[in-house]
Amino acid sequence: MGSICGWSGMGLGPDMSQQTITAMLKACGETDNNKSDSDYDGASALGISKGLYATSHFHQDGIRAAIVGSPTWDDRELSDTATKQGAGAALIKAYRAFGKDLLSRLHGPFALAITDDRQALVAIDRIGIHSLSYALHEGMFVFSTSIGSVVKHPNISRNIDPQAIFNYIYFYDIPSPGTIFTGVEKLQPAQYVQFRDGQLEKGFYWKLHFDEHNQASFQTQKQQFHDLLRHAVATSSRGNSIATFLSGGTDSSTITGVLAELQENPVDSYSIGFGAEGFDEMEYARLAAQRFGATAHEYYLKPDDVLEAIPLIASTYDEPFANESAVPTYFCARQAARDGVKIMLAGDGGDEIFGGNERYAKQMVFEHYGRLPDTLRNYLIEPLANGIPGGDALLPTRKLKSYIRQASVPLPERMESYNFIYRQPLDEMFEPEFLASVNPEIPKEMLQDAYFRADSGHPINRMLHLDMKFTLADNDLRKVSRMCEVAGIEVRYPLLDEALVNFSGQLPINYKIRGQRLRWFFKEALKDLLPRKIITKSKHGFGLPFGVWALSHPPISELVDDSLKKFEGRGFLKTEYIKNIRQQHASEHSTYFGKMIWVMLMLEQWLEVHDTD
Repeated sequence: MGSICGWSGMGLGPDMSQQTITAMLKACGETDNNKSDSDYDGASALGISKGLYATSHFHQDGIRAAIVGSPTWDDRELSDTATKQGAGAALIKAYRAFGKDLLSRLHGPFALAITDDRQALVAIDRIGIHSLSYALHEGMFVFSTSIGSVVKHPNISRNIDPQAIFNYIYFYDIPSPGTIFTGVEKLQPAQYVQFRDGQLEKGFYWKLHFDEHNQASFQTQKQQFHDLLRHAVATSSRGNSIATFLSGGTDSSTITGVLAELQENPVDSYSIGFGAEGFDEMEYARLAAQRFGATAHEYYLKPDDVLEAIPLIASTYDEPFANESAVPTYFCARQAARDGVKIMLAGDGGDEIFGGNERYAKQMVFEHYGRLPDTLRNYLIEPLANGIPGGDALLPTRKLKSYIRQASVPLPERMESYNFIYRQPLDEMFEPEFLASVNPEIPKEMLQDAYFRADSGHPINRMLHLDMKFTLADNDLRKVSRMCEVAGIEVRYPLLDEALVNFSGQLPINYKIRGQRLRWFFKEALKDLLPRKIITKSKHGFGLPFGVWALSHPPISELVDDSLKKFEGRGFLKTEYIKNIRQQHASEHSTYFGKMIWVMLMLEQWLEVHDTD
């Protein structure tokens, strides 16, 4: 992936009001390693490292602009400029005319930076397909699409942020705006930061509009959806050597099926299988490939592949990352790259915009309880549940009490009820010194911010908005994009085409979740395209049987033993807690407790690889 690096700050000369710009070319890997940092003073404002994605930079009359991705303009004149002179030239033209308001006219996946002698502006796309990090230190604004490049600046520290460690254990990644390093932040989707007069201005230039009362007919919506879907796939498949990820789920099957309709030659699809009971979904991938006449390429992941991937993941990501399906994603993309594929289409995003996660329907069951009259809940149901002698021994009573207990937790915190952090008091999980250095309420505050910032008052739309940020932008897109990049593949996301995303916001609530039926509209609208068996299957994806293999494959067990012994000395989690997790992993539920083993393992591996104490 191409990258942007730069910094802007007060000069050190006699005139302290003069702004100086220095390029972080060294951090981007574009410079002569024999030169000192001072040799780059006064260089061009932005360093760009060429990568898989289109990059453009332009310098005109003291304004420097750089943009990574596939941006488009809704302004004809700016589109013409981009076509004739490049995206960087169009960016400067828009900046002169509109300032930061240019962002409302810019679309598609991108990260951008603009600097002049007074200020700097950085931003990323509406969905968060691209990323950008920044830091402000003593009047110096440092930014890059790589967190590692930001902390290579001599004025920025590489101190690990304890709060980031806590957030990582909570979320299995480090969600924006935080990063692993103290004082360094990531942009959130559709966010900009403007640096001027030594101060930062932050804001969001877009939010998804939800229309909960759209009265358009199903047929009208269906036709519009099909048109938008075909256009999104057609746009995403421009270029040569195109293939698709195909898990056999609804989204990847849809992308493969539409692409098959659009091109003359058979689609090349790539699928991952697992030699572990309950994990392999190759049956559905084969069903989809057969239905669409695709040329199916299959790879069965082995335990030794996991051993190969662990150090790769630890060294590749800028900060700790514990989505274990990064492993199959990498091997799927690597197989495609070895076959000469250059671009892959991924199905990510469908669940988060059309309502495909089971917890949406589950949470609405709890929401119904909260809407009962207070008198009914407080004077009948709850006294009945708590007043039956020996009620905990009776299954119906035990279930009712569990239901009441969960329903009493408000959204969005209730969505995290499965989280390991809520299984025991925090002082039984974390070392006292570490726990004293963090604010345990921060993750809840982050969830609340995304949930209540939604342009909707309905819990379904608010949960979708939250997941577009935490599940999609902070996690799944980072997983797929980074692993594809390492494999040498450019990945595109047709379901995250802006027109499709905006369309999803206009769907009525019961078109997304209808009772316990997920993605009702999406599945009804595509029932003539997708095999019925795929429409009715439960969600699975590229789940990794790490918990099983950590017990059955000695080399993985040895790696876990060695890494967790070192991790115990980090002072984050109590030794007794780590031992309890390992015991439960071995004796109770290997898959569930294997997730926390993976979280601890990958944190230790990242800290070792990046030489941090």
